Amino acid sequence: MCVLQQDQTRPETPSAAEPWSATTRFHPYAATGGVPLMDVAERYGTPAYVVDEADLRGRCRAFRAALPDADILYAAKAFLCRAMATWIREEGLGLDVCSGGELAIARSVGFPAERIVFHGNAKTPHELLEAVEYGVGRIVVDNLAEIPRLAVLVPPGRRQKVLLRVIPDIEAGAHAAIRTGGEGQKFGLSIASGDAAAAVTRVLRQPELELVGLHCHLGSQIFAAEPYEQAARVMVEQLALVRDTYGIVLPQLDLGGGQGIAYLGTEHGLTPGGYARTVVKAMEERCAALGLPVPRLTIEPGRSISGPAGLTLYRVIAVKRTLTRTFVAVDGGMSDNPRPSLYGARYTARLIGRRSTAPARQVTLVGHHCEAGDVIAESVPLPADVRPGDVVAVPATGAYHYSMASTYNLTGRPPVIAVADGAARVVVRREEIDDLLRRDVGL
Repeated sequence: MCVLQQDQTRPETPSAAEPWSATTRFHPYAATGGVPLMDVAERYGTPAYVVDEADLRGRCRAFRAALPDADILYAAKAFLCRAMATWIREEGLGLDVCSGGELAIARSVGFPAERIVFHGNAKTPHELLEAVEYGVGRIVVDNLAEIPRLAVLVPPGRRQKVLLRVIPDIEAGAHAAIRTGGEGQKFGLSIASGDAAAAVTRVLRQPELELVGLHCHLGSQIFAAEPYEQAARVMVEQLALVRDTYGIVLPQLDLGGGQGIAYLGTEHGLTPGGYARTVVKAMEERCAALGLPVPRLTIEPGRSISGPAGLTLYRVIAVKRTLTRTFVAVDGGMSDNPRPSLYGARYTARLIGRRSTAPARQVTLVGHHCEAGDVIAESVPLPADVRPGDVVAVPATGAYHYSMASTYNLTGRPPVIAVADGAARVVVRREEIDDLLRRDVGL
């Protein structure tokens, strides 16, 4: 057990501010969920993902409070394990899955099938069969070929509810690689090309399928509500077009997710309340103008629920000073956080576990992988006396870290440690070298 000391590397604040989770404190020592972070590092090793259960549950409740009449589906691709699926189920949210593996996790904890939506631009026949057999509430059709493929899998006497993902041609998102609402990318059915209209016709001709609404997703890390407002108007107009063409009123509208979160202290995420006020107003106004009943809204937040609830602990291995930069190398890197190398994502970090009166210096936090691009964070202020053996914490790592982690350089993936009410527990164990060797059957 480590000796706890006051952390003097950051000015004291009464409570954690973005990008740290709601229960993270730095006085008299760094703790999350009432658990000293140095205890986590000593007991479970580093690197380690830490998830603030109270923060995560609070974000689920904030979305439900802001949109009491909507379906809130947690986007599983952001972060999913059995514990996470259980928390989401207990908080009354639905689950948006996009693979057979994510569906298997949901099934393993008895997640209600009717609260699951299955996504994917290229669902395999086996994945579709698994979704139908489990009785998922809705399947999002993403291409024309999927319509007959899905219809033949539905048992006699049943109808599978489907949504059609259409492209609203709205560009939004923090990086080109995570913008999915415009023409020219792989997701959805184009309104401009006529594929969206063709899909409506084909689904309506399949008695095994029940078209219940339309779906879109603009992208990720969207910090303003205006793109969602624009999407709501475009999608309501498409609902009106379906009514005028086919004489049916679709009762549901799914606007996807992508609400941005803070990764740096200077950033502020898009709040559930700010999102809700803008989107609901836009829907109601456009529906009134077109003579449509207001559809039941579905949204799919992922990062904005799990992202701020997570942090990663690393141990410093080496400090290297060159003529132009200071590199602080830690025992993790791009295998547990690929986002900086993929998207140029920016992070901050904080020294924990010991006092330091040294002035802060800008350093480059790098990983231990044999790759020049293995950078966790650029221009991070850490004490000038940072040294091997120190532990640093990187906030806002609860989304697209564990879920995108790899075994590059045959490095095992970190454990996931849940903290709440002063207790810590392993919810995903560390991947050891024996795990990697066990899969290699070449001898």
